[in-house]
Amino acid sequence: MKSLQFITHYTERYSYLDSARMALEGGCRWIQLRMKDAGKEEILPIATEIRKLCNDCGAIFIIDDHVELVREIRADGVHLGKNDMRRILGDEYIIGGTANTYEDVKKHWLDGVNYIGCGPFRYTTTKQKLSPILGLEGYKEIIRQMRAENINLPIVAIGGITFADIPSVMQTGVTGIALSGTVLRADNPAEEMRKILTAINQTDNHRTNK
Repeated sequence: MKSLQFITHYTERYSYLDSARMALEGGCRWIQLRMKDAGKEEILPIATEIRKLCNDCGAIFIIDDHVELVREIRADGVHLGKNDMRRILGDEYIIGGTANTYEDVKKHWLDGVNYIGCGPFRYTTTKQKLSPILGLEGYKEIIRQMRAENINLPIVAIGGITFADIPSVMQTGVTGIALSGTVLRADNPAEEMRKILTAINQTDNHRTNK
């Protein structure tokens, strides 16, 4: 599983497609298309284009919520919220689940997901219906409980993470991080993505060499 996932976001400057393209240009190889409250007809053309971009870069492409689109556009998988209805896609697809507590993680693990998007780390404006803030201690506690019960699932930290947060968040034991706003707010999003990937790799190397 990749250490960095980029979640698409629409801003005054960039479209969903723009945001994915810049993330890929910056070296990110795991894109999640999130278009909350959009219907299939609106999502389909954008998802199709992002699928092509990801194919060109050899990147993983995940769709948020819309299970019915995964096979249609040949996405690599789907990300489902805590309360979303699950449908069988088959072992060839990646399935991610959203968690805010250890109990959420355990439920997803029992349901057979492939990774957890866990958060929020802090308050974020890019997501509605925000769950309680976790912070560094929240991640450490969830990882501790997982290890105690031998639950081995990739944990991706998400929610308001900035460049400065990367070392401390990665050192909690999470597998990776997911970003959106901190990349798109930069003067040069592609360059910011390159800096972030370098910081994550340095943290990974530090953990490995300990």
